[in-house]
Amino acid sequence: MEVTSVSVRKVEKEGSRMKGIASIVLDNSFAVHDIRVIEGDNGLFIAMPSRKTATGGYRDIAHPINPDMRKLLQDAILEEYEKAEIEPAN
Repeated sequence: MEVTSVSVRKVEKEGSRMKGIASIVLDNSFAVHDIRVIEGDNGLFIAMPSRKTATGGYRDIAHPINPDMRKLLQDAILEEYEKAEIEPAN
C-alpha cells in the first residue's frame, strides 16, 4: 500500500497538545481525514480519527492494523507537517 497524497494544516492553540490536522490518500483510492498531529512526551505522533462512544470513551473510526502501516502513515504525515505553515486557530 502506498501513501499517494498527504495534506497537513498546522494549528496553534494555546494549551493544546494538538499541533495539526492531516488527510491522506492511499493508493489514489481511499482517503482518511481528520488525523490529528499531537505533541506527546516523546515528540510528535498521529492520532487517528475517532468518535465518542455512549460510555464517554473514544473509539477510532479508521486505524492501521499493524505497526509497519502505522509507521508508514506517521512518517508521511510528520514529513508533510514539517513543511506546513502555521494557521491561526479559530
